[in-house]
Parts: sequence; C-alpha cells; structure tokens
Amino acid sequence: MIEGYVTINEMAEKWHISSRRIRTMCSQGKIDGAAKFGTTWAIPIGAERPSDGRRTSGAYINWRKQKKAHE
Repeated sequence: MIEGYVTINEMAEKWHISSRRIRTMCSQGKIDGAAKFGTTWAIPIGAERPSDGRRTSGAYINWRKQKKAHE
C-alpha cells in the first residue's frame, strides 16, 4: 500500500466495523482523503471515523402497515 495510507480491511479492524460499510462510506465521500486506485480504496492513516448516518431508532419498522393505518 502507499505510504501514509491503509487498506479498507486494516481500517475495518481499527474502527471495529465491516469492510463493506467502510467501502460504502468511501464511495459516498464520507471519509476525507480516501482515494480509489483501480478497484482498491486507500484511506489516510489519520482519517477520522465519520458518523454512521443510518437510522437506528427502529421507526421505519412496519412503515407500510403504519401508512395504511393513517389512510
């Protein structure tokens, strides 16, 4: 890997999240300084972990049933 950068798998171990989630964050531009070289992402060693941004409240569970109840 390029000096000063780490791979997705190395960052996944450091941040304790899946490599697939990090790959998604990179493609969405949430990780500052991440660069794609061919099919591989390179993440700066000192990159800060971005906030997840996904819903975790559970408010979306059974949203179709809730929508029909209001109609």
